[in-house]
This record gives sequence, structure tokens and C-alpha cells, in this order.
Amino acid sequence: MRKQLCDALVLRAPRPEMVFLTGDLGFMALEPLQDAMQERFINAGVAEQNMVSVAAAMAREGLEAWVYSIAPFCYARPFEQIRNDVAFHNLPVKLIGNGGGYAYGVMGPTHHAIEDYGVLLTLPNMRAFIPVFDEDLDATIDRAGTVPNPAYVRLGRGEIPPGYAVPAYAPWRQLVHGGGRTVIAAGPIAGTYLSAFLSLPERLRPNFWVVCELPLEHNPMPAALLEQIRSAGSLCVIEEHVRRGGLGSEIALFMASQGIAPAAFHHFHARAHHFPTYGSQTFLRGQSGLDVETVLAVIGKE
Repeated sequence: MRKQLCDALVLRAPRPEMVFLTGDLGFMALEPLQDAMQERFINAGVAEQNMVSVAAAMAREGLEAWVYSIAPFCYARPFEQIRNDVAFHNLPVKLIGNGGGYAYGVMGPTHHAIEDYGVLLTLPNMRAFIPVFDEDLDATIDRAGTVPNPAYVRLGRGEIPPGYAVPAYAPWRQLVHGGGRTVIAAGPIAGTYLSAFLSLPERLRPNFWVVCELPLEHNPMPAALLEQIRSAGSLCVIEEHVRRGGLGSEIALFMASQGIAPAAFHHFHARAHHFPTYGSQTFLRGQSGLDVETVLAVIGKE
């Protein structure tokens, strides 16, 4: 999604108040943005904590500050600065973390961003945006840039199957209609399952939804989705994020507040940072039971 990110930010670059800070990353991807912004494109170096504090100061002075790095270096290394300098003062700094989930799989646990939005959403005023498709980036950047709060944009890799027509952006979208279970996914991992879900017979085909804005207090579950959960009596949640603090927890709390208690609740999630063997994102998803075959074993049965 980096190219689409760059294109979306270039469209926004004419705003004179916009500044962009990168932690010495984005080479061979963000040069068009650098050309468009000139001195407002700042390489802050490998100094992420300082970069976030500088962005907070810029936002305090009325500038529109965007901060970019590999996801773990965007939210984990400078967490205290995000907490104290940005979130506590409700400053509209926009954090962009590239490589959400297991995207940097072969680089090991230091590069796995599998607790990112859960950790950040514990902070006051924080919003999270998790685009699903490459085509979502224009709307994502526009919406993240518009909210008067700090925001985190989690970038992944668009995984659209051939021939699939991407629906227009919305915080909640139903991607597949059927007569089977109700399934909710967060972010681009949703694309992994589209072909498999669409190929199921109608009675087993899930009602498959994707969410790309959190927390739910700003983006409640649609009435149609809640009705499908009640009718199906079961719910599956899929996310490339650890179990605690993620989408599954958020949805369970929301449903409890609405008095909805599905008879069955299945949560597919990232199981670990450490594995005996490291490999690609696809390999590590398989280690976590996020592969298509494991998901279908639950969702595709009578």
C-alpha cells in the first residue's frame, strides 16, 4: 500500500500547513511526496521518540503533522512520547505504521506489529484506521487527516483476488452475502479469504464483513450485522493481531453492552511473536491458524 499511500498524501500536499516526518524510511517509495512537499518533508533520522515529540510540537502550533515509519518503530519505540506528548493533549498527530501484522515476517519478533492498534487504543482520544484494499488509501488519508484527534494508520498489503470489484470505502462493509455464519475481519487479511468464501455453497457462505476504523465507540456495529449475528447464533472474528486488546475483545464488549450473546464465538488471531522457524507473512499466518484452510475448517462446516 505504500505507493497508494504516497499518491494519497501527494494529493493532500498542497495544504501549506501539512508536514511529513519520516524516520529515515520510505526510500524508493515516497520520493514523489518529497518532491511535492520540499522542505515540509523532513527526514527525522533513526530517532523515532524525538520525531514524535517534534510532530506533537508542530501540531500544537497548528500544523498538520504526519509521522511515518515501520509499524513497530512508529508505535512501540516512541510509545511514551505518543502517550504523554500526543494523546494526553489530544493533538492531531497522524501516525502511519507500514507493515502491520506479520508483514516483516522473516525479520523476527522485533518487526511484528501484532499488538499495535490494541496498545494504541488504550490511550485517550486515539483513533485507528486499518485500510483493507489499496483502493482505500485516498479515503483513509482523508478521514484520518480530518479527525481532530491523534490517529494511527496501519498499512498492509492489498490482497484483492483477481476480478473482484472493490466496494466503495466505508468504515464497515459487507463483502460476501450468504446463509452461513457471520464473520468479521479487520484490515487487508480479509482479502485472503474472499475467493474461498465466495466459492462455498450459499447455505454455508458466510455473511462476511470487514471493519477498518476503530474504536467502536466512534464506529458502532451496523444494525444489519447485529441482526445477522442474532439470526446465525454464531460469530467468527479474524484479525492479524494478538487476542488481548484487539478487535475480538472490542466486539465482545460491544455485544455484551447490547445484550447479544451468540451461542458460538470463534476468534482467529495472531498467536505469538516467537516461533521456532521464521518465514514469510503467509507462513506465519499459517503458524497462527490464520490460513485459509484452518479458517474454512470452522466457517465452511454445517
